[in-house]
Amino acid sequence: MAKRILFACLVVLLSACASNPPVVVAPKPVVVPPMLKPEPPMWSESNLLSFHDQWKGTPYRLGGLSRNGIDCSGFVYLAYLDIVGEKLPRSVNAQRTLGKDVPRHQLDIGDLVFFKTGRTTRHVGIYMGQDKFLHASTKKGVKISSLNNVYWKPRYWFAKRLTKPTEQQNMSLASLVDYAKQYNLQD
Repeated sequence: MAKRILFACLVVLLSACASNPPVVVAPKPVVVPPMLKPEPPMWSESNLLSFHDQWKGTPYRLGGLSRNGIDCSGFVYLAYLDIVGEKLPRSVNAQRTLGKDVPRHQLDIGDLVFFKTGRTTRHVGIYMGQDKFLHASTKKGVKISSLNNVYWKPRYWFAKRLTKPTEQQNMSLASLVDYAKQYNLQD
């Protein structure tokens, strides 16, 4: 009989616990701020001057993409990659198709400036403000020149302002190889 009473008490106790489960309070959710994608650095005269200092004295070499020699579109390609963090096409002809046209009197730092230097030869540089642009000159290598220079002023063609490039505008390694083959470039 004692066993039956003990058993009955256990059943009553266990059923009482089952009918009133303990209250579990969920912890307050921790609010984690969303990860903000860092904005690419803005073009400025100081970051262009810094880039110039790194490349100053680098000679011009058609198809070059190193401190041993670089051409104008390669210099713009590397500057854009270094300062903005985005890839551009590798050739002047491909770079000139990007962005929107900008009248000369509305140029902003970072705009690409294009020149007709021969019947079929084109040149590109990066506008620095105050009528100056940074580029890889065929005679003096990487340098800063004036848009009002007696050589550059009559050869000025147009300018482009680039927004974030689209996937279509990004160049793949295969495109760079095709470019090198097109101009028979070999290192």
